[in-house]
Amino acid sequence: MLDRRLYAHIDWWLVAAILTTSTIGLLMIYSTTYEPTTGLVGPQLSRQLVALGIGLVAMFCCLGVDYRLRAGGVTAIYVGLLAMLIYTAIYGIERGGGQRWIEVGPFNLQVSEFARAVVSLALATLYATAWSKQWRTVGWLAGGLILAAPFLLIMRQPDLGTAATLLPICLAVMVFAGLRLKFLMVLGVVGILSTPIVWTYALEDYQRERLSTFANPEQDPRGAGYQQIQARITVGSGGLSGKGFLQGTQSQYNFLPAAHSDFIFSVLAEEHGFLGVLVALGLYLFIIMRSFDAARVAADRMGMLLVVGITTGFAFQVIYNITMSAGLAPVKGLPLPLMSYGGSSIIATLIGFGLILNVRMRRFAN
Repeated sequence: MLDRRLYAHIDWWLVAAILTTSTIGLLMIYSTTYEPTTGLVGPQLSRQLVALGIGLVAMFCCLGVDYRLRAGGVTAIYVGLLAMLIYTAIYGIERGGGQRWIEVGPFNLQVSEFARAVVSLALATLYATAWSKQWRTVGWLAGGLILAAPFLLIMRQPDLGTAATLLPICLAVMVFAGLRLKFLMVLGVVGILSTPIVWTYALEDYQRERLSTFANPEQDPRGAGYQQIQARITVGSGGLSGKGFLQGTQSQYNFLPAAHSDFIFSVLAEEHGFLGVLVALGLYLFIIMRSFDAARVAADRMGMLLVVGITTGFAFQVIYNITMSAGLAPVKGLPLPLMSYGGSSIIATLIGFGLILNVRMRRFAN
């Protein structure tokens, strides 16, 4: 049970920003699934509302358990994640060329969405205590192994976008844990040298096609470059104040694929223009800065590292999706947190914020 004295330390400003951003997301899902000829809205809105409710309950449930779990508890959570990813690889639902979901009653659960919070928790636990100099290299290798197992399982689905979000999490936690510059340089060189291997053996044909058409989408305007071209048109057509709610031609007439999920920010720009984009960016910036502030005031090293990992993963998703929606990054199936349609995405995101609120709330606790 949550100690009543801790209620006073809940960051209600962060909660308010999360709820406001989620509400904007619901409005955008309403707009992108609205059918003008019938006046009906697609089932995505009701599903998102249910997922939002579940996510909010899960977020506040996270407050009732001290984030400073014993190593055994964190290990059990991490192993449980790997077991679920393996189960997905064997029995998962295949859709759109990917095997990423499992059936949980009437819902389809995307387990990989929860990997960011679990990896952040596992890495924070590993680096929570200082270790002697001779064991430091072993610690960095152990962190790499913690990253590698879920990363490879998610890549196998295949889901490059979600797998890629784990990399900045691991790097950020390691840097704040004391990783030196020379190790970062070594990692950078290894990454550059391994690029041909990744291109040849790790990527699927459609992924290589997306990357190759990014620089010049006009070379395949009806195929691999179609989404990127339409996203640019959608964002640019909004102007200063936008066309108005439910008035976006790109989304209402289905020119923009996946408008309610991957490209929901493009629809926001079309309907509400540059001013609406500024509001959304301001909310995301506030959420990110407020979350990093929770790391600054954390009571211990574990709390600081946990918040850094979760916030870095969230910030990476936001930045990549927005640049992708503007046609400035290759198209990947990476939703915009709190706004895009996706039950697993919003539940996992809110669980992550539950852990951030947990750390800030307990900054004065022993």
